[in-house]
Amino acid sequence: MSEDPIEVAPDPALEGEVVDGLPVLAEVRALEPAPPSGLLAVQTAAAAVTGFVAGAATLVVVRRRRTRKLARRQRALPRRAAEMLPVIGSRSFLVDVHLLGKPGE
Repeated sequence: MSEDPIEVAPDPALEGEVVDGLPVLAEVRALEPAPPSGLLAVQTAAAAVTGFVAGAATLVVVRRRRTRKLARRQRALPRRAAEMLPVIGSRSFLVDVHLLGKPGE
């Protein structure tokens, strides 16, 4: 069984456009520097205010937690025990601990 090859005509829709690869330049003009705007000052002021507000909020949260913690401690300590055992004196010691190994270990 012998088959002859079928010839197919090229489809004009599948052919691509030939491009020479050269850029098309627009008219040449000088670039002018942008006029100074107040936008930079506004952004700087907004960043400074945001930082200040965040710092103030953090300070308020830390103080409130500290106050609540102290109030909780005072409620936990019975008043009678504190009155019955007055503190006469206080001493603090600095302890330095060294662990020594045997030679050869």
